[in-house]
Amino acid sequence: MGYPMVFKSLLSLLLTICLTVAMPLLPSHATPLGGPLPALEQPAPAFTLPTNTGDGAISLADFRGQWVVAYFYPQDFTPGCTLEARRFQVDLPKYQARQAQVVGISVDDVDSHAEFCDSEGLKFPLLADTDGSVSKAYGAWLAPLSLRHTYIIDPNGNLKAIFTGVRPAIHSTEVLAKLDELQAKG
Repeated sequence: MGYPMVFKSLLSLLLTICLTVAMPLLPSHATPLGGPLPALEQPAPAFTLPTNTGDGAISLADFRGQWVVAYFYPQDFTPGCTLEARRFQVDLPKYQARQAQVVGISVDDVDSHAEFCDSEGLKFPLLADTDGSVSKAYGAWLAPLSLRHTYIIDPNGNLKAIFTGVRPAIHSTEVLAKLDELQAKG
């Protein structure tokens, strides 16, 4: 790991710690750090991004007919991001039982995502938003990184839930509970 990578990792860790502490303290009417969030009950912003699998790109439209949990995170191989990914992986059978696809999105490139998936045994796709355009569309952008935000999208492509100020250790459990609530509503 060269000097620039170490610096980027330290910057990401510092940013993650600051955001984890600061986000719960913001008043509810404050503009989110990543910019305006997309509206609930409206179509989720469309995206097509390259994936770690080497199978080209994945689009949100590819998941029409199933629930999607799109989680944005700052950087592969950092402590909080690794913990969050591990939790989603452990719970992956629960998401699959609910007909939900988990998709991770960050500014890391396809090669980094492939190494991260191999290292952590991740069986869900990680998408490379290297220019931050999708993160910006979802209000999850704080240059040069994606913020830790998660979005639940219904089978029709509509945005149903938004999580900001995510705590990696318990986040997957929170998402599953919200998914259950949304699916029970029909």
